[in-house]
Amino acid sequence: MSLLLSKLSPIMHRRSMSVRSFSSSMTGPYMSLSLKVNPSPGGVNIGKVLVFDPAKEELLELTDKAIPEEIIMTKATGASKGWGFFSDPQDSCILITDVMNPWSCKSNPKIFTLPPLTPLPSCQTDVIWSVAMSSCPDDDQDWVVGIKSLGDQLSFCRPRRDLRWTKITTPPDYFPTSNLMYSKKDRKFYLTGPGGHHLLSYDLHFKKSDKPEFHELQFRNFPESFKYDSEQSELFPSSCRTERLVESASGDERFLVKWYAKGCLDSRKISYETQRIMVFREEETTDGRFMCYTDDIGDMCIFVSKGEAFCIPASSFPGLKPNSIYFIGFGVGVYDLTTRTSSSFQAPTGALNYPWAPYWFPPSSS
Repeated sequence: MSLLLSKLSPIMHRRSMSVRSFSSSMTGPYMSLSLKVNPSPGGVNIGKVLVFDPAKEELLELTDKAIPEEIIMTKATGASKGWGFFSDPQDSCILITDVMNPWSCKSNPKIFTLPPLTPLPSCQTDVIWSVAMSSCPDDDQDWVVGIKSLGDQLSFCRPRRDLRWTKITTPPDYFPTSNLMYSKKDRKFYLTGPGGHHLLSYDLHFKKSDKPEFHELQFRNFPESFKYDSEQSELFPSSCRTERLVESASGDERFLVKWYAKGCLDSRKISYETQRIMVFREEETTDGRFMCYTDDIGDMCIFVSKGEAFCIPASSFPGLKPNSIYFIGFGVGVYDLTTRTSSSFQAPTGALNYPWAPYWFPPSSS
């Protein structure tokens, strides 16, 4: 982390039209980039948080923030509902904080310490793959945290009631890199299966002995040229794919996002860049649950990264592009569903190259 901070320090001190201080009463969605800490003689760490505003394509500097000592040397591992997840390399505890939120208390940001994840037999928890929460910590005494580890382990915790983790084994070798999301509509956590053809769901009364509910998804209106994943692979032979299930803030709409990226060999390293993103809108019928291909999600824009995905109306935040996917992972940019093209953000040179906590955060207000 210290190396990344040193690379970003010149950017944070650069004063130009592309870097502005936070002053608005409300901020739109933003990308977390970095923080810089200035140790104080009084023992309080005061620093700056740097985030990126995709609507204005500007860097936003949050100054005079108290930075909790606990997260200074931690590793960012995820984000959900405006809160960042961090892992302490010394004791493996999970830390959840709102320090990256522009509206968190400057002098006393909130932080929750959860016990270390411990593995089930034959499982591992060293790599946190995805995280999700049922609500913000301030909103619900029954707040539930879910963490999907790389492999077969899923862990749940209800921090305000019981700090112990409930550890669940997912079907072996079937959901190793599945992304976790929480559905406000169903009050359930979902894991997407490979290709997005299946879902596992867990309700809020999780028990280790409980079996997840299994959902088989059926697809409709699939473009003829991409009717089967095998055909997709033939067209994009060097591609990899990941899936995200995302729900609107109201819970009225749900989408499955299939994200394809092309691998490129550069300086003996393989890098990936977004090649195509496909979106399917969920439709509930008497015949079952269907995912219907669409290239028109209207005013909506969807944000995907290693954090929990979310979607918001573009018209609420001038500058956002409707009918688009904002992505971090296989590159950093925006994908236009209408034209099926992606573009990178125009930010100061190097600003988006070395983020230490590269996650999308939803809008927030005072």
